[in-house]
Amino acid sequence: MKKINDLGRDSMLGLVLRLAIPSMIAQLVNVLYCIIDRMYIGNIPEIGTLALAGVGVCGPIVTLLSSFGTLVGIGGSILMAMKLGEGDEKTAKQVLSNSFLLLLIFSGLLTVSFLLLKDHLLTWFGASDVTFVYADTYMTIYTLGTFFALLAIGLGSFITCQGFANISMTAVLIGAGGNILLDTVFVLVLNWGVAGAAWATVLSQMASCLFSVLFLFRSRRIRVRISFGGYSGALIKRILSIGVSPFLILATDSVLLIAMNAMLKKYGGPTEGDLLITAVTIVQSFMMLVTGPMIGATGGTQAIISYNYGARQTGRVRQAERYILSLCLIFTSLMFLVSRTASQYFVGIFTQDPETVALAVWGIRVFTLAIVPLSLQYTFVDGLTALGCTRVSLFLSLSRKTIFLLCVILLPPFFSARAAFYAEPICDIIGAINSSILFLITFRPHLARRETASV
Repeated sequence: MKKINDLGRDSMLGLVLRLAIPSMIAQLVNVLYCIIDRMYIGNIPEIGTLALAGVGVCGPIVTLLSSFGTLVGIGGSILMAMKLGEGDEKTAKQVLSNSFLLLLIFSGLLTVSFLLLKDHLLTWFGASDVTFVYADTYMTIYTLGTFFALLAIGLGSFITCQGFANISMTAVLIGAGGNILLDTVFVLVLNWGVAGAAWATVLSQMASCLFSVLFLFRSRRIRVRISFGGYSGALIKRILSIGVSPFLILATDSVLLIAMNAMLKKYGGPTEGDLLITAVTIVQSFMMLVTGPMIGATGGTQAIISYNYGARQTGRVRQAERYILSLCLIFTSLMFLVSRTASQYFVGIFTQDPETVALAVWGIRVFTLAIVPLSLQYTFVDGLTALGCTRVSLFLSLSRKTIFLLCVILLPPFFSARAAFYAEPICDIIGAINSSILFLITFRPHLARRETASV
């Protein structure tokens, strides 16, 4: 596999595969951070089920923290790729220096804010009297590592957009390998429980962060390295304006998780509510195996679209979109089959409780009913974002999430708490239809304007 990719001249199919596959692997491994923690926690003797419910409550906060890394990483890397495509390397260097400053500022502010607010947030997000202690332990330690988490997430995009998807993948693999090793030591050997799983995650993110920082500071193979200076309010505003769409997409996931946990707790009652939250935590872990690699495919290839758009090679942009969509459709079709044939084995790594296993297997099969059409949503939204059409992509994402939220709120009162699980396939189908229509309306005219501008 090539180590250096020419985004403007390489064969498009090979280019898409060389950037998408390492990015998909990286996202899949990134998902393992969460899954491995939950696996070890769910199997802690006597308290595993309750501890897993507690960590599940932390999910929205972890997602919200991560979304700030995406805000800067995606926004900055798309802009940097466009500038490199235009041949404006000076501005591209400024984009990276301003993005690095933003990551440092956000990490400091978020660490302090979440440490001060975490008790209230955990209660609001669905922690019960018996699960709060586990949620509080995990969240306190995880928040202390916010600096490393944000830099690891944000800087990976700047490595990928310069054609080094394998390096980004390596950074994530370092973190994942460390997480598996440290989880084994801290949870199984030292019996640190939930605290051990949290420390394993933080220390592994630290290793991944240091690898990325050193590469962007010192590598001579890349065109743009981290530098200081050249700070610009206008440039920062542009970075944030491009990144706001993927940021809100991830940040609103937190709202959806909060709503889901709250409704399950309310309509499931004190006992079944915790059981349902445990089950949906496992279901969401499986969904991360679907959406994580898809984000890798569509997000990891945004640099191809942005670079060629900047270089006014609109034919290559169209070609890239076709290959990216085909890749996502193949992947989601395979995962649909896995959800029907192997979900019980996946659930079994978290818990052996028969009632929880049965409920989680059912939940996975419900959640994945429409994951194949979900490919259209991911491909078209990230493609439009890469072209700078952030208003359209943001509308598409938020409208899908609004449908999910309405279903989560309205279904349980009329049916039962478990009916909330059907919110996922309903919003996936409607979201795919809306995305396809707006993409067809927006995509070709946007490229045509770019072609006219080159004359």
